[in-house]
Amino acid sequence: MSETHFAHAYIKGVDSMPRKAGVVASLARDRYVADALVILENTPRRAARAVKKAIESANANLLNSGVSIDPKTIRIARISVTAGTRIRRYVPASRGRALPYEKVSSNIFVEVAGEEKAKKEAQKKAEAKKEEK
Repeated sequence: MSETHFAHAYIKGVDSMPRKAGVVASLARDRYVADALVILENTPRRAARAVKKAIESANANLLNSGVSIDPKTIRIARISVTAGTRIRRYVPASRGRALPYEKVSSNIFVEVAGEEKAKKEAQKKAEAKKEEK
């Protein structure tokens, strides 16, 4: 029986509206990491690069956690996009005025889950038991 392990990545300050990045994130939700990366590679939206980077980071965090994980079993457990900081800026207008606007950013959270690789010793013992019977 294999155990499930989790890892996450949190990218802050992505220069994209949360609503637009959320649409891209929903494309990858509840999929295997390999499938999600292919989908995002072919998605013609600017937020796709940031979401893809977050998924790759969470995937690398899981693979480098010290536990032997089977890369084929890694799936996206949770992905969410929340509003980041808003920076107030001004744009020049006619008659010496300055009109305010806000630069909106997003925070992307990705959590991936993967199954631990089956130990080869356990497989050999199982085969030996089958041969005995």
